[in-house]
Amino acid sequence: MTDSPIHFVLDGDTSVQADGSDPTRTALDLLREHLGRTGVKEGCAEGDCGACTILLGELDGERVAWRAVNSCILFAPMLDGKAVLTVESLAEGGTLHPVQRALADGHGSQCGFCTPGFAMSLYGRSIGAEGTRDTPVADVIAGNLCRCTGYGPILEAGERNPPAGCDDRKTAALLRDLPRAASGRGWFAPQTADALAALYAAHPDARIVAGATDVGLWVTKAMRDLGTVIFIGDIADLKGIEESAEGLRLGAGVRYTEAKEALARLHPDLGELVRRIGGLQVRNSGTIGGNIANGSPIGDMPPALIALGAALTLRQGDARRTIPLEAWFKSYGVQDRRPGEFVESVWIPRPAPDALIRIAKLSKRFDSDISALCGAFALRIADGRVAAARVAFGGMAGIPARAPACEAALTGQPWSAATVEAAAAALARDYQPLSDLRGSAEYRLAAAANLLRRLWHEAQGERVSVLDMALDG
Repeated sequence: MTDSPIHFVLDGDTSVQADGSDPTRTALDLLREHLGRTGVKEGCAEGDCGACTILLGELDGERVAWRAVNSCILFAPMLDGKAVLTVESLAEGGTLHPVQRALADGHGSQCGFCTPGFAMSLYGRSIGAEGTRDTPVADVIAGNLCRCTGYGPILEAGERNPPAGCDDRKTAALLRDLPRAASGRGWFAPQTADALAALYAAHPDARIVAGATDVGLWVTKAMRDLGTVIFIGDIADLKGIEESAEGLRLGAGVRYTEAKEALARLHPDLGELVRRIGGLQVRNSGTIGGNIANGSPIGDMPPALIALGAALTLRQGDARRTIPLEAWFKSYGVQDRRPGEFVESVWIPRPAPDALIRIAKLSKRFDSDISALCGAFALRIADGRVAAARVAFGGMAGIPARAPACEAALTGQPWSAATVEAAAAALARDYQPLSDLRGSAEYRLAAAANLLRRLWHEAQGERVSVLDMALDG
């Protein structure tokens, strides 16, 4: 392995060469320490506050596709071959960009620490960056936190700058001619799935990194040494989205933002679930496959996909195997993964038109928060009886898992309040949740049961919240 430099375009007109020898040096550190871009702030170092927001651009045909990302948990080699904009990129000739001017004139800043991140998120919206099209300003800035101003003036600044697009032909031309680094000291960046398969077979202990939205915290918070790293964010083979009458196939490298509309077409609850996964910056980096491969017991997508009967395709060299998604998760931190095997795609069958499906995430904050509990239900009701039931929860065990006792209590029984109560009680046989800072074991079991009860009430045309049911005893 050589110490190949990384190359990226800065400010749309300059090709930058930077040291890429450290695979886990953050993009934030590179920008601040090497390039003096001190407007990029480190607030949380975990992708939560948005003070470090930058825009990344990638070639998409003749145009540049821009997306806002958290530079605090993005590794420097992941900038290779891309265009970068920081808050310093916005003003021209000392004249503030309209987004910056709107924030200043509308008193959208006090201490100012978070302001560069807000400016970048709002600027991204003004040029139609990924995830911002037809998206309310409040959703665009949900991944940016402010402690002192209040969000009213910031929201108003965003509304005063509607999407207008941008002329990035010069940036596109520079990106087409940019050198690419295939590897560096301690890291590889394959460009095809075949190259990844060969690399991973030769280095089965390497750490595969897609968006780094979780792995980034292993470095910034846990100070872990990742060893050899394989970056897969530029593998086009893993970014396919295939929709058909039978279902949806998502490549493992498809980001949440890219998958949102296709998932929403499968069922609206899936689209709403994606909307609540992190902030926009997280969804612009995190991938469907990474969320699954990571094996987190509180990952938001796996319970929903398990309930819908999703299947996982795994690849090892030239060999592939397909397994039900629920079979992937063995125990806490352990997946059904063979040496050199990686997640290639996930298949989600299209629900029947008459399927009764509900997906619910419970968290302390509505936006940009980790689940205390995520529940998913897929039922088929025929002739007044539950003909089939798939129920899955995350946050209730060491892995996202189905609820076999609950499913058995539903299947074949009359679709009635009594059946729902019996199934709700059966959840205590399916899970023995832990208590932690997000909720007690008692809360999780009670909330899970109430989600099932709410499904019943909503199926009857009623509107009732989980809190209402808790207050009713």
